[in-house]
Amino acid sequence: MLKEHRFLTAAAAFLFCIVGAACSSEPEPQAVPQSASQAVEAPVDEIQVVLRELAATSPPEVAGGKALFEQNCSPCHGPAADGTTQGPPLVHIIYEPNHHGDASFVLAARNGVRAHHWRFGDMAPLPNVTEEMVLEIVGYIRWMQRQVGIG
Repeated sequence: MLKEHRFLTAAAAFLFCIVGAACSSEPEPQAVPQSASQAVEAPVDEIQVVLRELAATSPPEVAGGKALFEQNCSPCHGPAADGTTQGPPLVHIIYEPNHHGDASFVLAARNGVRAHHWRFGDMAPLPNVTEEMVLEIVGYIRWMQRQVGIG
């Protein structure tokens, strides 16, 4: 009887550990490129695949904004504004024009942003990014958003 009790206790503890690990709300940390020159992580879902294909085929009208985005924004917001573990995706309904107008992007670059929609932490100001540069970047982001039905 004692052996049976020990076995059941051990089996219950083992199952508890397995279920606890499977249901953990904390995602595994992922490596994030520290600069745009480093290799880009492979897409992890079909949304990222679509966004990266769109970014690769963006028209000449948004080429300037795309280049500026890649230089200044992609290390945190992803190579196709699809997000990373360092920053949120900008091709997302939260950043649609009626909720985050173009001016909000200008202010974010100028002043930084206190975390309010996501848990990535605060965004620091980008003093080397001018208002004109941000507006070009926003043109690219808005184009990407329109391609997936946002805005």
